[in-house]
This record gives sequence, structure tokens and C-alpha cells, in this order.
Amino acid sequence: MTLEVYWGSGSPFAWRVLLTLEVKQLPYQSKLLTFSKQEHKSPEYLALNPRGKVPTLKDGDFTLYESLAIMAYLDRAYPERPIFGRTPQETGTIWQKVSEGISYVCEPISRVTGPLLFGGASEKESEIRAAATTVAKELAHLEAAVAKSPWLAGAAISAADIVVFPWIQLLLRAAGKEAAKPLNLGFLPLATRYPHLAAWVKRIEAIPGYERTYPPHW
Repeated sequence: MTLEVYWGSGSPFAWRVLLTLEVKQLPYQSKLLTFSKQEHKSPEYLALNPRGKVPTLKDGDFTLYESLAIMAYLDRAYPERPIFGRTPQETGTIWQKVSEGISYVCEPISRVTGPLLFGGASEKESEIRAAATTVAKELAHLEAAVAKSPWLAGAAISAADIVVFPWIQLLLRAAGKEAAKPLNLGFLPLATRYPHLAAWVKRIEAIPGYERTYPPHW
């Protein structure tokens, strides 16, 4: 039975699930929701996901939301090309990296990107600068990790890469906005500042089917 994924353009959480599907080479039906039309708040969608968020996955009669839950489900239901490891050691290492990414990378990036992408950057300049300092330290950690191995948790792409990647792309998009120029955040060009991380980004962009995951409004 064909998987169905409901998502929204630019959502890093939905992007995780789309990348998971492509990395695992699973066929799926794309159900792109338009935020500006409030399609994620429609009665039909709320019947699937009462929180009105993306993503949501349907696998036959089974419906699931929350990106990490979906990733874990897909890896258990379709174990080929695992993203959470094959051994207890691999699984533990990947979950450690996932947890670090969520706690220390994604959250401060959201404090940088939110005002730059959705307005209010001038009013929140001090908050953006403070978060950017934290982000720079975390990017240095990521740079060191992918200098040692091609992927964040070892020799193969895993959930760790999939969780963090959309936020790095979101950061790069925000850092290129006009509102970011006066702040001189220091993230661009990525290839100069963090060359190994830039190469890691290119590796993910080379995944077959990656273009189907890229936010169409970007």
C-alpha cells in the first residue's frame, strides 16, 4: 500500500520525513499543503492531525504525526536502508547525535532564523546575536564531526544527518536575507567558514530524489 505524506514547503520537520523516504527509497504520494490557504487547519486535515501541524504520514489505515515518530516508524516498518543503525552501538550513537542536534543545534538556529524569515529582526537583534554565537559553536562541532567521517554518526547517512540538515539549510536561507546583512552573522559563505560541513550538505543534496524534498517556494 502506498505511503502518503502530508507536508508543507519550508517546514524542517516535514523535510526530515521526506528525506527519510528518499534515503530509504520508499515510494510515496506527496500531499503538499499550502500554509497561506490554511490547508493544515482544514477539518479534513485536522481529522488526521488534530494539532494542525506537518508532517503527517498515512500507511494504509495507520496515521501518524510528529517527525521523529514517523522516522522511527518508517525504519521499523521498512527496515531496508536503516537510518537508526543495525547494532545497539550504532543505534545508541545515532540517537545521541539526534538528541544533541535537537537540543543544541536546531533550537538556537530557530531563534536566529525566525525573525530573519518572518519579520522582527531589528527588534530582536540582541537575541539573534546571542543565538548566533551559540549556533557558531555548534557548527564548529558539526564541522569537526564531518571532518572525521562523511556523516554525523559514522560511515553511513543516518537519522542524525536527516534531523539536522533541514535546519542548516534554513539557517543558510535566513543568513542570505537582506535583514541579515547588517548583523554580519558570519555563516556565509559556508564553504569558506565550514568547508567540511559544506561538503556534507552537498552529499545530502546528491541523494537520488533530493529534489522532491526541496521546498518549492524557495
